Amino acid sequence: MKKARTGLLAVLLVLGLFTANAMAHCEIPCGIYDDPMRIAMLNEHIATIEKSMKSIIELERADHPHYNQLVRWINNKEDHANQFQEIVTQYFMTQRIKLDAPDYDKKIATLHRMLVYAMKCKQTTDLQNVVILRSLVKEFETLYFAK
Repeated sequence: MKKARTGLLAVLLVLGLFTANAMAHCEIPCGIYDDPMRIAMLNEHIATIEKSMKSIIELERADHPHYNQLVRWINNKEDHANQFQEIVTQYFMTQRIKLDAPDYDKKIATLHRMLVYAMKCKQTTDLQNVVILRSLVKEFETLYFAK
């Protein structure tokens, strides 16, 4: 019995160590950044949110909706909007936009608008929010990579 508890404790400890490290990009700072990849990830999250919204709309219109699938698509939309917000806040706002950056105010304002429209995507299935979110990412990308 004592060996089983010790083994279980060891497994939980190892799992805790690995899950804690998998959460977000580090704030050490490690100096390992891939900004174009993060922009691509934002666009991928938008595409997933859009597909989720379309699937939700389709399932809601069905004569006999499959509620299990409906819940799964809603959860998927929510999850990808959260991941989108995580990249915006934890990667760009806290690590990549320096306080003395050129066009600091414009970059932060655009990132804030991205957060708001990601929230609106969680709240509704209005595809117009996806269109706006996609244009905001493009606007931020232009500002961010400007020479």
